[in-house]
Amino acid sequence: MLFGPRAHADRLEFSLSIVRVTLAVLVFIHGAFRASQWDPHVTGFGEWLSSLGFPMGLYWAGAVTVYELIGPLFILARRYVTLAALGHICIIGLGMVLVHLPAGWFVVGAGRNGMEYSVLLLAGLIAIAWAYAPRGARA
Repeated sequence: MLFGPRAHADRLEFSLSIVRVTLAVLVFIHGAFRASQWDPHVTGFGEWLSSLGFPMGLYWAGAVTVYELIGPLFILARRYVTLAALGHICIIGLGMVLVHLPAGWFVVGAGRNGMEYSVLLLAGLIAIAWAYAPRGARA
């Protein structure tokens, strides 16, 4: 009871579902917007990745975009949630390091384009990846 009482066990599943569905929708919207305007958003993203030294940047940008459309569907359907979440963790983590970390912490207010939103997404994705991991992986 160091930090107060535990969550009510009968509410945990629904609470986790709220987090899972919200994360899936947010990631899907991000990919859908980029895909809806392939040129310039995916092509520009690919050119930017190539400028950083990623080989075949356009293909990486396309793959990330497609993953942002398909991965959330698995998360929503509660199928391969851990694998889908781990893929998004990698994508968002790399994006955080390459884009948001140099801009600092705050997304708005005391800064611009910072990493606080990415950290929140990562925390939620880690939570659902852990919650849906196969029992043998939870040792």
